[in-house]
Amino acid sequence: MYNQKELLERLNEKMNLKDVQNYVHDMVKLRGFDNESAKDIMLLMTEEIGELAKALRKHSGLKTDVNKDNYKPIAGELADVFIYLVDLCNVLEIDLFTAFKEKEEINAKRFWGVR
Repeated sequence: MYNQKELLERLNEKMNLKDVQNYVHDMVKLRGFDNESAKDIMLLMTEEIGELAKALRKHSGLKTDVNKDNYKPIAGELADVFIYLVDLCNVLEIDLFTAFKEKEEINAKRFWGVR
């Protein structure tokens, strides 16, 4: 098993999606979150999606609470959502790349337009 430093050293821009899934698997285990159910992860991911919506709201100039200063950067919130998505795939034993590719093959056959 890796320690935190060794785990972070594995991260690089040449990783493929399977490498990322393996990284998240090891990271979740190292940090002690490996007993969360799919339902738990979905709830946490939904919370992160809400934080992403807040960050996007501020970024896009929609009215925000001027008395609050806890709006986080969009990039970090997107990363949090991605981490939970990958973790959910791992718990459900879904290869995210394969699922993505198969779904895109279906989407490519669809016709998009306005009714």
